[in-house]
Formats: sequence, structure tokens, C-alpha cells
Amino acid sequence: NDEAARLFRRAAEQGYALGQCSLAECHEKGKGVMQDSREAARLFGLAAEQGLAVAQFSLEQCHDEGRGVPRDVGEAARLYRLAADQGDVDAQANLGVLCAQSGNIAGAAHYCRIVAEQGDVASQLNLGLLLLRSAALGVSLPAAPGEATRF
Repeated sequence: NDEAARLFRRAAEQGYALGQCSLAECHEKGKGVMQDSREAARLFGLAAEQGLAVAQFSLEQCHDEGRGVPRDVGEAARLYRLAADQGDVDAQANLGVLCAQSGNIAGAAHYCRIVAEQGDVASQLNLGLLLLRSAALGVSLPAAPGEATRF
């Protein structure tokens, strides 16, 4: 709503990362402000520079999809890593997918394992498949005996 966007703007103008990120989400969805993907990406960038994991994840999505910024998969992966290293589960899961898509099976298994251990069913399945198929791919993945069927 308009009042929420106004309050987020005040916080954002004072450099508050969560205010910047919240206002970016308003711009992304057109809630209380005009929809503006460029402004959303700019604000996510300001919050991401301050280390806010959710902003890093959101900015990554902008780069990955080319929303408000030119599409840049390399920058997207860098931002995923920043957010993932801070424990953002969505970033960890998406980084696992990105690693798999780029052929980095060991990296994919690493991030799938982190998310799987937090109870994410899709990551548990993906990790199991990676572990079972790693030999066929010529990749040696460290795993405890029976890990492929543990989850």
C-alpha cells in the first residue's frame, strides 16, 4: 500500500538496507509505487552492498532473468554465493542448480547437501540422484555409505 511504500522510502533514503530491499520489492510488484524493474534492481543493489542476504538473492534473480539490469549469469552466480554463504536456503538451492547446469557436479552436490540437511525434499532427491549417478559421470563425490538413500 501507499503508506508502507512511503515508510520504506524514508528508511531507504536513510541508508537502511531492509528499507531499501522492502522498497525494491514494492517497485518490483508495483505496490504503493509505480512498477519499475530498474529501480527495484538499483535498490536491491544498495541493500546487497550492505550484505543483506535477501537483497543479494533478489538482485541475483534480477541478473539471472534480466529484470531491470542486463542479464548476467556470472554476476548472478556471484550474488548467489554471497547469499548462500550467509545461509540463505533459497540461494543455496538455486546455486546447486546453477552448478549442475554448468557441469560443476561437485559444487551441485555440495549445495544440495547443505539444503537437503535442512529438510528440503527436492534437494534431498537431487542429492540422492547426484550421488547415485556420479560414478557414471566420472565424478568422485565424497559421501557416507548409504547417503544416497538416507533421506
